[in-house]
Amino acid sequence: MQKAAVLTKTKEYPRVQEIEIEPLREDEVQVEQIETGICYRDILTMEGFMPRLVLPIVPGHEISGTVRKVGPKVTKFKVGDRVTSLIYVPCGVCEYCRSGRENLCRDKKTFGENMNGAYRKYINIPEISLVKVPQNVSPEAAAIAACVTGMVVQALDVVGGLREGQTLLITGAGGGVGSHAVQIGKALGATVIAETSSEWKSEGIRKAGADFVVSGSDFSKKVKEISKEGVDIVLETVGSPTFMDGFRSLKFGGRVVVVGNVDVNPVSLPLGNLILKGNSIAGSVSSTKKSVEKALKLSSEGKITPVVGKVYSLEEVGEAYRAMKNRELFGKAYIKF
Repeated sequence: MQKAAVLTKTKEYPRVQEIEIEPLREDEVQVEQIETGICYRDILTMEGFMPRLVLPIVPGHEISGTVRKVGPKVTKFKVGDRVTSLIYVPCGVCEYCRSGRENLCRDKKTFGENMNGAYRKYINIPEISLVKVPQNVSPEAAAIAACVTGMVVQALDVVGGLREGQTLLITGAGGGVGSHAVQIGKALGATVIAETSSEWKSEGIRKAGADFVVSGSDFSKKVKEISKEGVDIVLETVGSPTFMDGFRSLKFGGRVVVVGNVDVNPVSLPLGNLILKGNSIAGSVSSTKKSVEKALKLSSEGKITPVVGKVYSLEEVGEAYRAMKNRELFGKAYIKF
């Protein structure tokens, strides 16, 4: 038996209870976690916005740790290996999985939504979802290699095609995703303009590496004062509250890459501007093994340093959710086991 935080009803915080440590299947390894990250997606799950949610469920999908046991059909991992996991288990056979785009797999199962997730010390992970972690990568960096840093690498490098010398605008730069996106944007050679609605986070955002910080309504005007033609790419981590100003910040031929939608509201789209400026809008979901490996490499090289907002005990998970909803943290919230 082990302690886990369990979500039994939407609109209510997860509660800690004793659960069984699941039997190890042939293709799985058992991972012993030190820490797991709390994602805003977990809060949206609690609020009932994930259509495939199965209750009761152990939330959480930011998984990493040390291999404790190995199933008989596992070939690439051994006891003692440090690993991190994708936030999902892909089918492995569809056209997306075969082409290295497993993040688009239609039959994938997601930790913390339709299979038990990370809010527990011991968790069994199918080999197909695992990536090895370099020894010099911290537990905090390993925990967020799939959902945060790998997701941002996928969005900027793969979907956005960010190139050295371009200008990048990041909305919600004071959050767990945005604060790490600043570092990744700099590591990829961009000039980074960071937007935040919480001006008290500005100093931390600058320390993370942002070249410029903007805030307030109509922040697109401030962006245009910095980059007169506009930005090449907008990484939209917030959604409807910042989408229009981000879109207005684009230069001709620029692109918005959307990775977040914190209030799940639709946006209006000015089609005339989209057409006449030759802009594009793309969604980017999760990460692939390749993008996780690149994120871990950047962490290993010291180009990404985890921005730790606060570390909570498992019993404090409700307090962590409350602090995240109220935007009280700069950086990432973690649960330590």
